[in-house]
Amino acid sequence: MKQIPYKQIETLFLDAGNTIVSMDFRWIATELRNRGVRTTIKALRRAEAASRPFTSKQLSQLKSTELAQFFLLYLRTMLGSLPGTALKQIKDMDKLVADLAPALKNSKTRRLWSMLMPGAPKALDRLHAMGLQLVVVSNADGTVEALFEELGLRHLFKHVVDSGVVGYEKPDPRIFRHALSVSGAAPDRTLHVGDVYDVDVAGARATGIHALLLDPFDDWKNIDCTRLPDLAALAAIMETARKR
Repeated sequence: MKQIPYKQIETLFLDAGNTIVSMDFRWIATELRNRGVRTTIKALRRAEAASRPFTSKQLSQLKSTELAQFFLLYLRTMLGSLPGTALKQIKDMDKLVADLAPALKNSKTRRLWSMLMPGAPKALDRLHAMGLQLVVVSNADGTVEALFEELGLRHLFKHVVDSGVVGYEKPDPRIFRHALSVSGAAPDRTLHVGDVYDVDVAGARATGIHALLLDPFDDWKNIDCTRLPDLAALAAIMETARKR
């Protein structure tokens, strides 16, 4: 496994979902409760992370993380990873997912991906204070920049590259090449951080960019890349590297 030259890194490309923000698990828990399923934010966060290796492998067939079919698979896999106490309350998983998905995706009053990851704002401040150029590179629907404006984080990022705006999504190398172009970053001095191997790691490597996978619960087994639990752990490593 190729080591990341942390001391030489000048630019960080950061995924948005599950790197800086997560799905609004409070909202999901409420919607589930309204459908007779009781669970917690903690349980949903754990189940979502556990679902990533499986959904990552399905991308070779589905091709896109932005398709409705992918969201249905993602949601079903996440709910299927909940503790047994919650699963016992789910009588018909397919029916529940078919009912829940449009309620979450088609809402006009709130964003599904809007809950800040624990510790993410402070970690971003630390990374920014080191003089690193921070660039968001996300598969999304064209609203990521507005989201970070609302969250008061936009000033930390030199650029926001949203697949819904540029027209191609990870792992397509073109979105990474676009991010390199607008930021003026050199691939060998750039590190991409994301949460899905077949999207983030594979895509970054295809462009000559270093890659790191966020794996908060050690769910990814036998993969050939560096894993860290969160951005706070990355900030600590970067600070240490710069002191050497």
